[in-house]
Formats: sequence, C-alpha cells, structure tokens
Amino acid sequence: MATPSITQQVDTGAKNIDRASLLAFITDAESENALQDGLGELVPSIQLRRASVRQATALLRKMPSPEVLIVDISGEDAPLAALHDLSEVVEPSTRVLVVGDRADMNFYRSLTRDLGVAEYLYKPLAKEMVARMFGPACAARPINSGALQGGRIVAVTGACGGVGATTIAANLSFYLGEELKRHTILFDPDIYTGSAAMMLGGRAGTGLRLALETPSRIDELFVERSAQPVSERLSVLAGDEKVTEIAEVAEGAGRALLAALRRRYNFVVADVSSAPIPLYRELLMLAHQRVLVLDPTLASMRNTLRLLALPTGPEQVRRAVLVLNRVGQPGGLTRAQIEEALEMNIDIVIPYQPRLVGNSATLGTPAAASSGGFRNGILHLAREVAFVSEGGPQIKIPLPTNSGPFGLGKLRDMLGRREQ
Repeated sequence: MATPSITQQVDTGAKNIDRASLLAFITDAESENALQDGLGELVPSIQLRRASVRQATALLRKMPSPEVLIVDISGEDAPLAALHDLSEVVEPSTRVLVVGDRADMNFYRSLTRDLGVAEYLYKPLAKEMVARMFGPACAARPINSGALQGGRIVAVTGACGGVGATTIAANLSFYLGEELKRHTILFDPDIYTGSAAMMLGGRAGTGLRLALETPSRIDELFVERSAQPVSERLSVLAGDEKVTEIAEVAEGAGRALLAALRRRYNFVVADVSSAPIPLYRELLMLAHQRVLVLDPTLASMRNTLRLLALPTGPEQVRRAVLVLNRVGQPGGLTRAQIEEALEMNIDIVIPYQPRLVGNSATLGTPAAASSGGFRNGILHLAREVAFVSEGGPQIKIPLPTNSGPFGLGKLRDMLGRREQ
C-alpha cells in the first residue's frame, strides 16, 4: 500500500488552536543559535527544541502543527523514511524546512521535489544563509530571484577610521580567491587615498575613475581591462588619482559597475567608507551583505549604533555582520561590555595581533595566510557572509518544485519562485 499523502489527511479545526508560528527541532546548540540569529528579525516568535526528527514526529502526534516546521535529520540512518513518517502527522498547510548533514545534490532534489520540503540546508549553518534561504518560507513572502544570479556583493565598512576595515576586506578577499579558488575582486571606491590594493600587493589604475564618470562605457571587457590581477582568481579594482583633481561621479555609476562585476566574479568585496557620500551610500544599499567593523573603543561603539540605523538594502535580509577587531587591545573595552552597550551580540571576534597585521600590511601580504586567531576570524567571517567553510563553498542548489507528501505544492507559487 502506498504511503498516504498528507494532502489527503483531514484538517481539523481543533488543531489550529494555539498554533505556533515557527517550531524548530534541532540537535545541536550551534545550529540553534544560527536559526535564532538568522530568523529572529523576520519571525516574531521562534520556538526551539532540542530533538531529532524521530522525536519531533512523536511530539507532533500530540500537539498542533506549527505554521512553519524546521526539523533536523543529521545522523539519521534513513532520513527519507523519517520524513515520510513525519508527513503523516503534519497538517497540509505547514511549511516544512529541513536541516541535515549531507551536501548532496541528489539528496536535495529528493527532499524538495519528491517529498515537497520547502528548503534544505546542511550544516554548519550560517546566519545569513538561514535568513536568505529559510526566511521567505518563514515570513511567507516572495524572494527576488535576481539575487540568485551573478556574484555576491559584500560591503565592509569601518565604524571609525583606523579600526581595520580595509585589512578585514583585503584578507576576506584573499581567502575567497586564493584558498577557496572562487573568482573574487576587491573593490576600493576611494580613488584618492584608498589602500585596499596595497594590502594584497596589487596595483591601482585609471580605469575606475573612467567607469565612475562615464558608466555607459562599463561592460565586461571594460571590467576585465580595468581590474588588476593579483593571482589567477583574485583581482583588485582601485584608483590612484591626484587629490587636486575632482572626479565627477555620474548618477547610477555604482549600480552599473557592480552589475558588471557580478557578471564576472563570484564575490565582490567592497571596502566602503561610512562617509555620507552618494556613491558610498549607493554601494551599501546594493550589497547583499554589510559587514561593520568596530574596535573596542567608545567612539567605535557610538558610531556602530548610528550606522546600524541606516536603512537596509533590498537584497539584505538581516542586519550587518558585526566584527569586533583588536580584542585584547591595551586599554580597550571587553566584548561583554560592548555587547551590553549595543544590546546585541557580536558575530565575529578577531584578536589584537599588531605585529602580524602590521608586518603583513607593510609587505603587502595577507595576514590570513598565517595560522592563528586572525585567520580563524577571517574564516568565520567567510562562513557568515559567503556561506563557505574550511572545506569549501556551499553548493548552489536549484529551487524546488514542492510537490510531495508534505502538501507544499502551493508554496512555490506563493513565493513567486521559478524552477531552474
């Protein structure tokens, strides 16, 4: 006898009483934190429980199904069978999201196309990935399919001058391009005094100013000629103009330039100043993810609160990633003091290593090439903003058809998704 489809089950009115908006059954604390941080700004109420998918099935037999259900199939010997059992106790209108430990495309298709799971992510989870991939299903809102096409833009901004934002941007670019072998470009829009290119031993040119003044000339060939290669998969785009010559930046130049860079590179890491200049604000709005770097000082904390008040861009699903640089600096505040003052958690912590960072900047070599706390911080940052880990990048997965025993066939139309 065939497995009964949940769409054939009778939906009783009694089960809709006190229905949770989002209920997650997760087996480890790290994933719990990623779900809480990634979805906390999108979903008003999240209930997290430490349980496996089998335990979740047993509990859901005795309680109302939530609007959105997240289950963890990590370590399960027969995950598809476990999800079939779960489908027998879940109401048809419940949107089911799955977390697991298998990075397998065929497995992903089995979940989303055969079982009708709304989305699947494998561990370790990153807050930004959770917000971007689970967020639309949790909030029942459409996603912009254009955001899935082309490279990813990460804007790194310092809360104050001299907090190390350029160093962070350069080393993040190095890790993505050199070690993960993804086509990456470090973009420094400060054509007068920018120093991002120097951090990687790269060269600045005149092409950037031309692009900003005449965006109509920007195309892939122009970008290829203007970007200066550092290695096979790492380039820099920076200017070196005289401070006595004022460039007339055309309206929309930032958008045109980023669009061309996204067609050529997997990652665009932009070192963007917090100064209220139209070009910089345009870049911040167009980024997929902002990174805000602060150091353990009062001035940095004050400016962090001000910069977090800036409106988010259309492709940004959560607040900026907070990087606390130079932890342990003599006379500096502690992490606990900063988190208490900001009333939010710091996402990434990078220790104070003045000799390593100073020597690397002088020689034009990345500090992340050396093992230690600084490198670990960059790896953690890469995982948060680019969905990558030490073992390599997260797979790009196609959007599901959602036609299976979970009865989620309407979700695809509701979210405005299209099959790739």
